[in-house]
Amino acid sequence: MAIDPSFLDELARFEGSLRAQTDALRQGRTESSNVGEGLTFSDYRRYTPGDDVRLIDWRVYARTDEHFIKQFEAERNLTIHILLDTSASMDFGDGAEHKFEFGARFALAFAYFAAAAHDSFRVSTFRTDVERLDRGRSTRGELLRLLDSVNGVDPDGRTDFRESLETYARTIRSRSLVIVISDFLEDPDEIEDGLAALGHSDVLLVHVVAPEERDPDVVGDAVFEDPETGETHRSYFSGSTVEAYRDRLSGHIDDVAARARSLRAEHVVVDTDADFFEAFADVWTRQERRGTPGRGSRGR
Repeated sequence: MAIDPSFLDELARFEGSLRAQTDALRQGRTESSNVGEGLTFSDYRRYTPGDDVRLIDWRVYARTDEHFIKQFEAERNLTIHILLDTSASMDFGDGAEHKFEFGARFALAFAYFAAAAHDSFRVSTFRTDVERLDRGRSTRGELLRLLDSVNGVDPDGRTDFRESLETYARTIRSRSLVIVISDFLEDPDEIEDGLAALGHSDVLLVHVVAPEERDPDVVGDAVFEDPETGETHRSYFSGSTVEAYRDRLSGHIDDVAARARSLRAEHVVVDTDADFFEAFADVWTRQERRGTPGRGSRGR
């Protein structure tokens, strides 16, 4: 797998159009009448026509006889935790439809938008344990290093949702949005226990599904192998067996969604053959409606 660095340039171009869409969702929300509330003073610059006159520093004017306005840097009031599944079952699909690559693009996009909104982000991979990839620098400059890190990941082994999420939950110490990107091919009880450990955090599950999983290109006698355990099962895959398989997959996805709802978590299914930017925009705007991710803390 190799995500080209140009992907970050695509995100930069995409950001403007997506922000325009989500700004409409924020209309009507109460905004503070106090300029700069929730912001940290950064620097001065000369006043230019069109600037908010309330930002003019009149003390500086008294000393210099020139108009300067205060610039502010938004305080980071939300931490976005991004957990990316790197188990063997994520190593499925071809090209841009590869599950891990698609999920990794989601992880990078969430980190990019967090940095743009002046929120903090943490990006980690998980299987039976958790490995943090970022260096605690929630900046766009950190994203190129993160891209190199995810490009170096080889999905392998099994997933332990309970252990990994319980372990990670103990590291969360501030108001947070936790985004779990996975195919969730695990016992739903284990998934539920892991999610329950995240406690009071807002939680979003991005459930990636490859088109070949929904409709396997298999007919007749076949041997199926579990990529995480290596166990095999021989079956004649046709007719009623195909329908039973589809029903079981659909039932599993529905079960994960139901357990997420019971814990007040958001669950979104993303097919890897979808256009990436359309899929991300759909997930992002859903979260904006909930009022949790990168709420544009600037000036709020």
